[in-house]
Amino acid sequence: MSRGNVDACQLAAFFRTGTLSPSSLAEKLLSAAAQVPEMFIALTPERARKEAAASTLRWKQGQPLSTLDGVPVAWKDLFDVKGTITTAGSATRLAIPPAEEDASLVKQLSQAGLVTIGKTNLSEFAFSGLGLNPHFGTPSILDNQNLRHAPGGSSSGSALAVAAGIVPLAMGTDTAGSIRIPAAFNGLIGFRSSRHRYAISGVFPLAASLDTLGPLCRSVRDALALDAILCPRQYQTPCQTTTPLTLRVDSTLLNAADTEPAVRENLYLSLDKLATTGVTIDLRPVTALHEALAWIADRGWPGAREAYLLHKQRLDSPAADLMDPRVRTRLLGARHLSPEMVSDFLQCRSDWQKNMAEELGNSLLVTPTVSHTAPTLLPLETDNELFARTNFTTLRLTMPGSLLDMPGITLPTGKDQRGLATSMLLSLPSRQDSRLLLAARDIEQALGLSPIIPYPHSGDITTVIPSYLQ
Repeated sequence: MSRGNVDACQLAAFFRTGTLSPSSLAEKLLSAAAQVPEMFIALTPERARKEAAASTLRWKQGQPLSTLDGVPVAWKDLFDVKGTITTAGSATRLAIPPAEEDASLVKQLSQAGLVTIGKTNLSEFAFSGLGLNPHFGTPSILDNQNLRHAPGGSSSGSALAVAAGIVPLAMGTDTAGSIRIPAAFNGLIGFRSSRHRYAISGVFPLAASLDTLGPLCRSVRDALALDAILCPRQYQTPCQTTTPLTLRVDSTLLNAADTEPAVRENLYLSLDKLATTGVTIDLRPVTALHEALAWIADRGWPGAREAYLLHKQRLDSPAADLMDPRVRTRLLGARHLSPEMVSDFLQCRSDWQKNMAEELGNSLLVTPTVSHTAPTLLPLETDNELFARTNFTTLRLTMPGSLLDMPGITLPTGKDQRGLATSMLLSLPSRQDSRLLLAARDIEQALGLSPIIPYPHSGDITTVIPSYLQ
């Protein structure tokens, strides 16, 4: 059975029945994580063992701190984890002091009993949608011919760690697509929350007006369980999804020349399947979406301007020579963007959000997450111009949702002939996170994407746990 069939909720069910203990699981995962240094920048074995031992005792006593007590989690190395250096994927930060305390979100999940395994790799300063990193190595996706492909960024290590079954949950950040893109390339669930839904203090920034957080995981129920822990008030009264669900699908994007056939065909097949279950498919262009795309094409990306200002001092210092040349070039290119861009964007955002909400009504917006599958890695490493073009294309369809602060969640739609994943992106207007997660759960179930192991499971563990975890 594939590793990916075991999600966080299933592991918690094993803890509850005594079939598996958090301590034994943590030991196996620490060992597995040590074998893939390109996925992890740092491991936290002492902390993991201590947290797992405490969780094991709580489960034996029937007193878990949360529904995900004992579940392992990894953190993109933008999050402060006490006692570790927050590298932000950059060699320029290797000599900074270790964090003196956990980031707020790390602290919250630790208090809920989750077990921190380590910190994952990323694009330097989270400034790329492709996930390459010359300092710490680039984790890669292998196709069915063993050809290496880009992992997606910037939360590359988080995605690969989940896809490899090393952790069931990994936390990432998303400024222009950095959760959704690697989730799409790896066939995962990736949830971009609305800004301010999750506490962001203690997280190294990229662009403060756009940065947000979220998990990469194996199932929507995992994202829901995590969200309920972090935002319990949102679930004190029942959240109802629209019945029947209506999906607003921008067919112009699906049929665009730059959309790969497998991306288009797999999404149409998913929509056809959903239609047979009573979901309404509304195939019409979304004007607000195209207006956002046009603004970005005309003015540029405001996050790039914010990132340049954040790193200006570093770019003007000898430390610039230590940076990934691709990242340095992109940051320096943002020097020429209009100084008024960010303020203009902030003045327009609320009107854009209003227009999108009015246009969607009760519908969910559906687009491809990315118009292509994971690109071949070697050409991107050797051709900087190709990297720049591919990076923009990769980010293009996730940028509008970030611009409008739309919560978004990726669902896999299938694979292409090379075995590379394709994906759809579901989005709603800002702050409709709970509604989005509940709708995504229903869509996941209708598509048959839910974890195939029943929850809870009472059978032989050897039939559901990969051998390296037994």
